[in-house]
Amino acid sequence: MVFAGLPGVGKTTISGSLCRRTGASFVRIDAIEIGLQRTGPVPPGGLGATGYEIAHHVVRSMLLEQLHVVVDAVNPVGEARRGWSDLANELDVRLLSVEVVCGDADVHRRRVEQRTADLPGHDLPTWHDVVDLAYEPWPDVDLVVDSTRPTDDVVGEILRRLEPPGGR
Repeated sequence: MVFAGLPGVGKTTISGSLCRRTGASFVRIDAIEIGLQRTGPVPPGGLGATGYEIAHHVVRSMLLEQLHVVVDAVNPVGEARRGWSDLANELDVRLLSVEVVCGDADVHRRRVEQRTADLPGHDLPTWHDVVDLAYEPWPDVDLVVDSTRPTDDVVGEILRRLEPPGGR
């Protein structure tokens, strides 16, 4: 399962809750990128796709061990999203893509401006950074969820999408 959405919409809250509820492995791009930043100078222009490339290899190894995996990432562009579908196709595993939105712009802004980093060394984006982020629409996403709803309700909706047709 791959999550996407702008910073501050609630991806980590929802995906973390889902992992705790299901026992799925949790791969967070932010954590990988912070580790990369700590290992040396960041190249001019930023890390680019490096964190995603590392995550693909980590997720591949987990899937080969038949683990369930949840990826928490902004996934702002089609190229980043295609990497996950290519991996799922290569390994013949089911992929559920989930885009998290915050249907109330005031709530989203408040979340971005009031949140504190939960990972040491995580430089959180400002509201201006979020608004200016080049985030492409995801036309073929499997599920869009609104994080203004209670987290348990959103997780329940995602779990229902994971059930095989006709129930368990």
